[in-house]
Amino acid sequence: MIRSARGVIALAFVAAAACATAAMSTATSASPASAQLHDAMRKLWSDHVVWTRLYIVAAAAGDASAQTAANRLLRNQDDIGNAIAPYYGAAAGTQLANLLRQHILIAVDLVAAAKAGDQTKVADADRRWHANANDIATFLSGANPNWPKATVLAMLNQHLALTTSEATARLQGRWGDDQAAFDQIFTQILGMADALSDGIVKQFPNRF
Repeated sequence: MIRSARGVIALAFVAAAACATAAMSTATSASPASAQLHDAMRKLWSDHVVWTRLYIVAAAAGDASAQTAANRLLRNQDDIGNAIAPYYGAAAGTQLANLLRQHILIAVDLVAAAKAGDQTKVADADRRWHANANDIATFLSGANPNWPKATVLAMLNQHLALTTSEATARLQGRWGDDQAAFDQIFTQILGMADALSDGIVKQFPNRF
């Protein structure tokens, strides 16, 4: 089982990363192009957490639909990569998609290890998950100066902490905590999506 202490740690990340998100997010133009980008980014990252949840629910129950949810979740990572390609090029889009696919595949390993009660594999997957978050933050900060690495990493680590809390609660049958964790996850991911959109608008003002 994923260590229950992760749920406590997640609360600390909520406060820290909320401040980080606010610092990175800036007021953007209300132009149609800007609004369209923000809506599209919110849809993509909402899909990310919704399909992650559906995977966790199915995997925890041993339901055969878990693989279908995982496949849809992996497609979402390609969609996110494609969304940045118009601004940073096809190669950058592919690189981000690959990093995000690793994020999902490690999460699958983590849930499986937690369900099996294999703490050694849980610890290994958790280590790889955070290393991958660092790689994603490095990539994004290198692409856009409005996405400072420390800020992006704080948001990603918050996402990991909240998702861990969600999976832990689901596996332990703590349904109220499970629901509360997802509410936090959904709110947090919308803030992250907006911060990413704001960064693109600020970097490419002539396109908005």
